Amino acid sequence: MPQSRRHLLAMVVGAAGVLAAKPALLAGLPAQRTPQPIPSPNAPNQNFPPGLNGPDQGPNSDKKMIDPKKQEEIKADIHKLFDLAADLKTESEKTDLNSTLPLSVINKAQQIEKLAKQIKNLSKG
Repeated sequence: MPQSRRHLLAMVVGAAGVLAAKPALLAGLPAQRTPQPIPSPNAPNQNFPPGLNGPDQGPNSDKKMIDPKKQEEIKADIHKLFDLAADLKTESEKTDLNSTLPLSVINKAQQIEKLAKQIKNLSKG
């Protein structure tokens, strides 16, 4: 019986020692590191202060001027697109769209789509 008491007392003292030493043991371990973000290859260079002309900023750094002839062509196409859209609206108001879609409405819609794509391509340069 005395050995079981000694054994129990040794276990209690050992457990108390481990609990008391736990903060000291954990302090010696390296702290858990937070993952560092990986910089984007397209991000601006952090070594250059903002506002200074650093290395090449890419294709968007030089503002391209649109040719005046293209500007006039785009304006004319936009007015034509507006007129076609207005015509399509009046035609669709005149017809009953619930029964059958008239061929003229479909053709106008295709013309509008084609002209819109043309304006988009001219705007891109």
